[in-house]
Amino acid sequence: MGEGVNQTFVTEFIILGFPSLKKLYPFLFLLFLLIYSFTVTGNIIIFIAVLTNYKLQIPMFYFLNHLSAMEIWYTSVIVPKMLSTFVTANNRAISFKNCMIQLYLFSSLGASECYLLTAMAYDRYLAICNPLHYSSKMTNTTSHHLSSGAWIGGFISPILPVALISRLVFCGPNQVNYFYCDAQPLLKLSCSSTQFTETAISALATGLIFSSFLLTVLSYIFIISTILRIPSAIGRKKAFSTCAAHLTVVMIYYGTITAMYMQPMSKFSLDINKVLSLLYTVVTPMLNPIIYSLRNKEMKDSVAKFFKRIKKDID
Repeated sequence: MGEGVNQTFVTEFIILGFPSLKKLYPFLFLLFLLIYSFTVTGNIIIFIAVLTNYKLQIPMFYFLNHLSAMEIWYTSVIVPKMLSTFVTANNRAISFKNCMIQLYLFSSLGASECYLLTAMAYDRYLAICNPLHYSSKMTNTTSHHLSSGAWIGGFISPILPVALISRLVFCGPNQVNYFYCDAQPLLKLSCSSTQFTETAISALATGLIFSSFLLTVLSYIFIISTILRIPSAIGRKKAFSTCAAHLTVVMIYYGTITAMYMQPMSKFSLDINKVLSLLYTVVTPMLNPIIYSLRNKEMKDSVAKFFKRIKKDID
């Protein structure tokens, strides 16, 4: 067949999930169902709490709302299909087209989160390092542009990698030793040479992760330097508290994705990869509402008022 012609022979893939843990499937189903329910509910509560509290109508919480929305969609792309594989073997099949869609959406939302975390770091940099000009520089228009840029940039970034994978030859076997359609396990199934595709994906992923992480780190270098120059301990504590939640999320998120994607894909261990993937696709989205609720007084107060309103309505 000539170049540029899609030579895919496999019409569907079988998601194996965690074949070595079959005896634990009932427990895993309940565990991940609870985590998923908590993730969606927690992020929705944060979303509503920010929207309904005029005190939180500032860029920091505006970005947080976008992060909550990303986390809901991010985990929803992965977890429902994973849960279905725990219930019955008949639910493990996924068409080639839907596999590529899942890969694209998952990659897009992951890239969008990288960009948004960078925008949030820039917001904290302006608030702490340049407070007198913060309101003039971080306007509503600026925050809208930054958040929109994160979404748009995120959904543009994986177009080439997904296109390259979709053009590979898959002639069997079609069993994906993973719990969703990710690049690494799919590349292992290809019958054709994947060297160029692996190199391109690694280079693009490294560029995206490194550039966004570098900008975030630079922001925090200036932030920490400014905080250390604050004369009073109370002032330093107050300044640090405004960015502690974001810094915690950044460390968890970049720690896992760096371990996964910033190395040649041929070096990956699928078993280790599954654990790392669970951390940032399932666990991290669940932790974000907890981190932001516990580390921010305004958010804690707003969430408490939200539950009081619900209790009052029920009574």
